[in-house]
Amino acid sequence: MKKKNIINNLLLFIPIFILISISLYNMYKVGIHFSIYKNYFFKQSLWFIIGFIILFTIKFIKPKHLFKYSKLFYWINIILLILVLFIGKTINGSKAWFDLGFISFQPSELMKFTLALYLSNTLSNIPNSNLKTQFKFILNALFLTLIPSLFVFLEPDTGAIIIYLLIMLGVILVYKINYKWYIFFFILLLIIIIVFGYIFYFNKDIFIKIFGTSFFYRIDRILTFINNDSFQLDRALISIGSSRFLPNSKYVYIPEAPTDFIIALTISNIGLIGFFITLLCFLLLDIYFLSLFFKTKNKQYKMFLSSFLLMFIFAQIQNIGMNIGLFPIIGLPLPFLSYGGTNIIVYFMFLGVIIHKNKHFD
Repeated sequence: MKKKNIINNLLLFIPIFILISISLYNMYKVGIHFSIYKNYFFKQSLWFIIGFIILFTIKFIKPKHLFKYSKLFYWINIILLILVLFIGKTINGSKAWFDLGFISFQPSELMKFTLALYLSNTLSNIPNSNLKTQFKFILNALFLTLIPSLFVFLEPDTGAIIIYLLIMLGVILVYKINYKWYIFFFILLLIIIIVFGYIFYFNKDIFIKIFGTSFFYRIDRILTFINNDSFQLDRALISIGSSRFLPNSKYVYIPEAPTDFIIALTISNIGLIGFFITLLCFLLLDIYFLSLFFKTKNKQYKMFLSSFLLMFIFAQIQNIGMNIGLFPIIGLPLPFLSYGGTNIIVYFMFLGVIIHKNKHFD
């Protein structure tokens, strides 16, 4: 059993350490070329150290205690989301950060963890006996997800809202609601998209009045993507197109390279081989987490793991896709690779619960 645990830990941590190494190398290189990123290597190193400290701290406090107090964590996080709207720092049009001097803290990122924790703990206790109990389950899931989504919408942070919805979906998939509910929500979503689109295209003034200029700008960015008109994407594609299989001396400036366009930055620094290594690492991690998901029988743990999987895999697909022009730019970082403190810590918190599965889940 001990030998098996060692092998499992190696399968998990070898890809993570490779991704961390690539991330730190990226931060070091981009800091040399552009002075605005000169402190990123040191800060990113600090975040990874804090992440590992949190990872091993969770082992000692035991995940069952996190689930026990998940309601408290959730509502504290809601308060932080409200406070950041009043005293937060605005970066790239979003008022989503608490400025703590040397570092910034983003409560919308932390909500990914607390939401998954609270939904899994609360909803796993609702019996799945008939359509009535399923309706109760869905209402609870929607209510608990829409509260943080509303405050994050006001920041605004489109990427975080999508992640919250995916976390909710992860819990619902494990609960296994009747297929009729999926048909109902698909029709409802279609109606919302049609009404939303009509107002946006034909009543722009009303749209801005209801949703605000910031949200209008973000929707317009998606349409800009559809029309293939984006300075960031153009720079990213030039950088990727001028790269070779192995590293070369060419270096192209890309706005938000350490965060949104980390794949383009990786290819610039390491070459296409760096991209293939990154893909392989994520593939191994996906297989590892999927194997855990299919093995576990505990409903609460399965819900939590399902939420994490959807969030984790979507972040990979979306970030890589927007780097090569397949998807719109929504500001979603790539796990363990992109620069960002709160995002890194949140993924280590998820890891802490996932790998330190104890008797509470047996």
